[in-house]
Amino acid sequence: MTRYTAATDADRQAMLEAIGVASVDELFADIPESLRCAAPLELGAGLSEAEVYAHLRELAARNTSTEDEVSFLGAGMYDHYVPALIDMLTSRSEFLTPYTPYQPEISQGGLQVMFEYQTAICELTGMDVSNASVYEGPSAVAAAGYLAKLANGRSRFVVSRGVHPHARETLVTLCAGYGMSVSEVPLSDGVTDLAAWGSAIDEDVSAVFVAQPNYLGAVEDLEPLVGLARERGALVVCSADPLTLGLLEPPGAFGVDVCVGEGQPLGNRLDFGGPSFGFFATRAEHMRRMPGRIAGETVDVDGRRGFVLTLQTREQHIRRERATSNICTAQALNALAGVVYLSWLGRAGLVELGELLVQRTAYARSALAAVDGVSLLHEQPVVREFAVSLGLRDLEAVRRVLRRCAAEHVNPGHPLGFDYPEHPDGLLVAITEQRSRADIDLLVDVLGRAVRAERAGAGAASAGGEAAE
Repeated sequence: MTRYTAATDADRQAMLEAIGVASVDELFADIPESLRCAAPLELGAGLSEAEVYAHLRELAARNTSTEDEVSFLGAGMYDHYVPALIDMLTSRSEFLTPYTPYQPEISQGGLQVMFEYQTAICELTGMDVSNASVYEGPSAVAAAGYLAKLANGRSRFVVSRGVHPHARETLVTLCAGYGMSVSEVPLSDGVTDLAAWGSAIDEDVSAVFVAQPNYLGAVEDLEPLVGLARERGALVVCSADPLTLGLLEPPGAFGVDVCVGEGQPLGNRLDFGGPSFGFFATRAEHMRRMPGRIAGETVDVDGRRGFVLTLQTREQHIRRERATSNICTAQALNALAGVVYLSWLGRAGLVELGELLVQRTAYARSALAAVDGVSLLHEQPVVREFAVSLGLRDLEAVRRVLRRCAAEHVNPGHPLGFDYPEHPDGLLVAITEQRSRADIDLLVDVLGRAVRAERAGAGAASAGGEAAE
């Protein structure tokens, strides 16, 4: 027996005898030999607790966080300020430790949080009903596709290229599982090409997917996009940035059927990629096709206000063939942070934050566009993210520029060439309230010098090559 493995050899033998097998190997008899590990794992010698801590600290020191550099990285995850109030509330044991609230009589606090969260998401998106959250934004997009398939039984989806690349990939992956195909519509001057959008939608299209703002930061004109889909009987799914909805008209006002998105900007830190939560809201007519669970309000036998799980369409609760989701948890703690954050901001604060983002983004966009060789990828309205062209040869040149900036503790943004080959020298720049005007001036200075150095290096290499010839 060791400190971390409580079962002794005698314990294991007793368990094997109880289930009628002679060895642990028999438990894996159905797994082909070629897939089994035939040799012991090559693990080093054990370390003491102090040595493990020192090793982990050394590994962690290799990471760079937004506290170590001035970061303009966004692309779906953003460095917003998280008030101390959120940690104080989410760390309380009644929120931090409970499992799924199957017993409402002892889970009123958690259920009320879910109910208040759902109310906030409905008000934010302009939709009728929200679930109690899903894993993250891309999962929400894919789940919306399955809702549409159940609603009309059609065979194809149409997705704007402005939808987050990870969400598009997730949608394609799930579609392979339930026999759907996906057609992609290109962008024109930063927004969904309206003519191509209309041509792509026919009577076989189950749902269309658009982002607001889109991945390049551009604000889409939802009215004609929704109108064309409606004419052909397709459902409309809008993936929205929640912090822009204090200024932009909510998707529900345009008649979209499902509004989903990434909840990380609402009171959740970057945390090196997670966890976060996805929000999912829809019209009342689609409520029973939603994934996950819904908390509802009721009264008890004494007439007192109370909360229960009203709807659970997960396969562990109802017959598998009728389930709309196999998601076996909600990101309830992260969603709690989201509703605390929205409550902390309030209606006026959400608008004020949006206005601040617009102002600082406009300043950054104008300042970067003035750098020699840098140009805007599009002229569309933006809220807190925008795309520029650095005027370089390819993605590798952009990566060299980013490394030069990193040496000065500045992260200029996300290189678009990874996901958009048509923009090999593109850079996606995100602004949050954490980035001051001085930070933006620093970005312009550092990025400008890095771009000039890259061009000078490329020019020298080209001249050297010509001389050699």
